[in-house]
Amino acid sequence: MPNKPRNTPFRPAALDSRRSRGGRPATAEVESPEAQPADKKRRPPRAAPVDPSKRARHKELAGKPERLHKLLAQSGIGSRREMEELIAAGRVTVNGETAQTGQSATPGDRIKVNGRLVNLKFSNRLPRVIIYHKPEGEIVSRDDPEHRPSVFTSLPRLTGSRWVAVGRLDFNTSGLLLFTTSGELANRLMHPRYNLVREYAVRVLGEVSLDAQQKLLQGVELDDGSAQFSTFQDAGGDGANHWFRVSLFEGRNREVRRMFEAVGVTVSRLMRVRYGPFVLPPNLKRGQVLELGEKEVQSLLAEFGMENPEPGRVPRNSRER
Repeated sequence: MPNKPRNTPFRPAALDSRRSRGGRPATAEVESPEAQPADKKRRPPRAAPVDPSKRARHKELAGKPERLHKLLAQSGIGSRREMEELIAAGRVTVNGETAQTGQSATPGDRIKVNGRLVNLKFSNRLPRVIIYHKPEGEIVSRDDPEHRPSVFTSLPRLTGSRWVAVGRLDFNTSGLLLFTTSGELANRLMHPRYNLVREYAVRVLGEVSLDAQQKLLQGVELDDGSAQFSTFQDAGGDGANHWFRVSLFEGRNREVRRMFEAVGVTVSRLMRVRYGPFVLPPNLKRGQVLELGEKEVQSLLAEFGMENPEPGRVPRNSRER
């Protein structure tokens, strides 16, 4: 995989991102078919003959064994390395027996992690990927001692897998946040070797002089090392409503805010508008999600050098409850 920045915007097709009251995705209305006469019995349609080659192919896909740690990772439980550690620690079972490192599994196996049954996603099933417009006042965590609102309560519900966040945004930062059901895909989207750009819209309090802008581009010293913006643009505005557009190729904790503080400027509002090939859709309101379609997910997998699975059904938002 070439080590180059993914700077070409990835614009997902327009899907239904409407949401009902309470943050749940809106349910699509389906027109009911006309009622049939009660006294008229309908004969079930005759099934079309199945192509033997297709039947054999389906059987082959259904019974193809895959490495257990890979299956757990692409099911959204964690990275491959983390899954290998779980297996080595004896916390994974296959059909009631403790799993071994390097073991494979098939669709008929019953897999449990820490005693909980999991629904594995095999390679012939595509992972799901969504864009979430995070509002301020939500934390990117499932376990918060302060019990603050979590982004995960606003996402579509899943059965047998879970959403994995691609990076994080601070509690008071809004904007584009990616989620996927594939731990492996999430790991690649976050890995430094793929050099993905992060772009932010920043509103500041105070004057950012030309000298300060040059320092931010050349590098400023933070507690955890030097940091610099890749681009720095004036986006207009006056006084307390002055905006800038900045980008960088890493995502350390509160990095953008700390960089401005290093030149004596306070950030009053911060919004991520881009992550790698993903751009925040202008019509996606805060608290809404947009799910990528099947072809878009396949293109994304190919872009990051992952196996391109057979086309699988990707549930639409309207089907979520």
